[in-house]
Amino acid sequence: MVYFDKQEKRIMAILGTKKYGVTGATLKKYLKYLKQHVELPCRLTGIEDFDWEEFYVFGPGSKREYEELKVTQPSYKDKFSLIDFVDNLDDWEAGIYVVVRREVDRKKFVLPLADLKAINKKSQNHQLLEDYSVWFVNNR
Repeated sequence: MVYFDKQEKRIMAILGTKKYGVTGATLKKYLKYLKQHVELPCRLTGIEDFDWEEFYVFGPGSKREYEELKVTQPSYKDKFSLIDFVDNLDDWEAGIYVVVRREVDRKKFVLPLADLKAINKKSQNHQLLEDYSVWFVNNR
């Protein structure tokens, strides 16, 4: 419980308010904060399967087709480098997006930040991104 209290305090400090909900205004504050505090290079991977993968990971999709699609689609098992944050928050309900480069083939993708985590668990980035994901997923 102590961990969540500390996490909540960190998030409220970023938002500058006790209003915890995800809105266009709070998302804009969070984006600004992350852009200033996430240290590059930042290596990322998926928290869990991406939306397109669910059919193959938990559903009836074929392994062969899944492996073929992973050549052109990002996978939650891939390792990425954070390139940039996407400033466009017109669809704020979708959250913050980032531009990443897959390490194995250098292909670029735009992915929801809430679906990603920092690989280095001891880095400041890991806590920053985990706090964002928890806040975004639980408060929209």
